[in-house]
Amino acid sequence: MTQPTATGIATDFLEELEYRGLIHQTTNREALLEKMSNDRVVLYCGFDPTADSLHIGSLLPILMLRRFQQAGHNPIALVGGGTGLIGDPSGRSTERSLNTDETVAQWTDSLKRQLSRFLDFDAQDNPAKLVSNYDWLAPLDIITFLRDIGKNFTVNYMLAKDSVDSRLANGISFTEFSYMILQAYDFYRLLSEHNCSLQIGGSDQWGNITAGLDLIGKMGGGDAYGITMPLVTKSDGKKFGKSESGAVWLDSTKTSVYTFYQFWINTDDNDVIKFLKYFTFLNREQIAALESEVSERPEKRAAQRELAREVTRLVHGDAAVESAERITEALFSGDVTKLNESELVEALAGMPTAEQPAGEEPLLIDLLIASKAAPSKRQARQDIESGAVYVNGEKTTSIEAVVTAAQRLHGQYVVLRRGKKNYYLVRFV
Repeated sequence: MTQPTATGIATDFLEELEYRGLIHQTTNREALLEKMSNDRVVLYCGFDPTADSLHIGSLLPILMLRRFQQAGHNPIALVGGGTGLIGDPSGRSTERSLNTDETVAQWTDSLKRQLSRFLDFDAQDNPAKLVSNYDWLAPLDIITFLRDIGKNFTVNYMLAKDSVDSRLANGISFTEFSYMILQAYDFYRLLSEHNCSLQIGGSDQWGNITAGLDLIGKMGGGDAYGITMPLVTKSDGKKFGKSESGAVWLDSTKTSVYTFYQFWINTDDNDVIKFLKYFTFLNREQIAALESEVSERPEKRAAQRELAREVTRLVHGDAAVESAERITEALFSGDVTKLNESELVEALAGMPTAEQPAGEEPLLIDLLIASKAAPSKRQARQDIESGAVYVNGEKTTSIEAVVTAAQRLHGQYVVLRRGKKNYYLVRFV
C-alpha cells in the first residue's frame, strides 16, 4: 500500500479545515502548504484576559489549535497578560474598561488553567506551550518601543485597517490605537524565540495578523503566515454565544453545565450542521449521517443532541454530559426525585424560587401562592382540581393537600410544576 506523502498529508489537513468552513482568509496558502509538508509548524493564537473565564466565542480558535496539534504541529496559546492591560479595539464600537495589573494577572492565571484542558502540554513529540506577552511587553521601555518598533508603522497604514477605521467615527484613544503594534510585536517575538511562523485568529484579527507579518518582514524575522477563521454567526441574525442569561462561559461556575448543554441542544436546524463541523471532531461520515437526520427526521433533534454531547464533553468531561442528560430527562419527564442535590439546584437555577420556614408543613395551596405558581387561591384550587399541579413530579388533585417534611428532597427542597413546563422551587430554611 502506498503511503501518503508529507505534501499529501498537509493538503488533506488544510482541505479538512476548508471542508469544515474553518478558513476565512489565508496569507500565501501555497507557501504555507509547502512548509507544513516539510516540517512541523509552530503556530499561535492570542487570548486576552478580559474576564476570569473564556466564553464560547473563544472556543473556535481553541479547537483550531487542538486540530493543528492532532495533525502533528506545535500550538502556542498566548495569554495577553500585557495586551490585556491595553484593550483590543477589534470588533468593538467603544473603548474597553481598563483593569488593574492585579486583576489582569489573576485573570491570566485563570485562562492558563482553562486552556490546559484543551491542549496537550505533555505530548512527547509536539507539546503545546502557554506563554504570556506580559513577559516581553512589561520590560519594554517607551523609547525602545517608539524607535525600534513604532518606526515600522505609518499612521496611514494603521488607519487603513478595519479594526481602527471602524472606530474613527466614535473616537479611539492612542492606547487602543497602539494595540495593533503590540500584537505585531508579539508575532515577531514568538517567531524569534519559539520559531512560531503561523498566527491564527478570528476574521476580525486579519488587520492585526497582517501587521505582524509586515513587522516581521521589516525587522528581518523570516517567513511567516496567517490564517483567519470566520466569525461564528447564527442564521436568525442573533449573536452567537449569548443565552437568555448572558454570555455562555467555559467556566461551570459562571455557566452551569446544564445551561451549557441546553445552549447547544437549542441550536436551530439551519445552524446545527455548521456547528458540528466547527465545534466537534466527528468525521465526515458521522456529520453526513446527522445531516440526513436533520433533513428526514428534524423532530428527533439527533444532530442537536450529538452536538450538545460532544461540545459538553470537550469542555467539561464525560461526567458532565451524563449529569446534563439526567437533568434534561428529569425535567422532560417531570420526575426530579432521581437528581442529586447539586443537579436539582442546577436544573432549577433561574426558575422562580420561594423560601419557607423549615418547621412548617404548609398547605399546597399556600405554597402555590408563595412561589407565585398561582396568582390567587381561587386559581390555585382550579389548577389542583384540574390535575395541572405536580409535587416532585407526582400529580396532586386534593385541595386539602399538605406538603410534609417527608416530601422534601434532600431535606429542604420541594419542586412544584404547573402544566408541562412551569417549574417552581420551594426551599425550606
